[in-house]
Amino acid sequence: MEKYFEFLNHACIRFDFGGTIIYTDPFNLTESRNDADIILITHSHFDHYSIEDIAKVIKEDTIVVLPEKVDGKELLQFGDKVSTLKVLPSDLYNVKNIKFETIPAYNVNKAFHKKEFGWVGYILEYDGIKFYVAGDTDITEENRKVKCDVAFVPVGGTYTMDYKEAAELVNEIKPKIAVPIHYGKVVGSEKDAEKFMKLLK
Repeated sequence: MEKYFEFLNHACIRFDFGGTIIYTDPFNLTESRNDADIILITHSHFDHYSIEDIAKVIKEDTIVVLPEKVDGKELLQFGDKVSTLKVLPSDLYNVKNIKFETIPAYNVNKAFHKKEFGWVGYILEYDGIKFYVAGDTDITEENRKVKCDVAFVPVGGTYTMDYKEAAELVNEIKPKIAVPIHYGKVVGSEKDAEKFMKLLK
């Protein structure tokens, strides 16, 4: 399944679904690729909605998917190269023949990501495989119900789940592959990722 994705850093994953290229939350990219058909933004914080990094991946006719409450006016600078799609939590979408579902992403015991903000994670489906990108979230009633084959979960703590909570979620939803994200740039370290992996059943 790894042939379908490349974890770049932080919460940025590059998917290649039969030549359709999708990025989640481009951030701190060291090179310009300008190959994105779709960009999925989980929320408006600088390390997830970075105009500088979006500029490094967009091409003609890129669609940027945003939670409804993320303004998106900064994208106007790209003119006709970019179009936007606003999405709601807990809904189904089909963009350029790529099916995806939005999952609410929020904190339950801290105030950085409130449920009422309407921010999201995504479940992408391709070739019979479901890929869950959790976004900045704690364990929630919604993500406990996620069914997926590959789960990308934050492990850095402070603003999201820590590595223990991330492992608890993964052990509950039981994907075939779990990938730790959201560490090493803003919060958390590689040790958090290593500790996470040791706790997996």
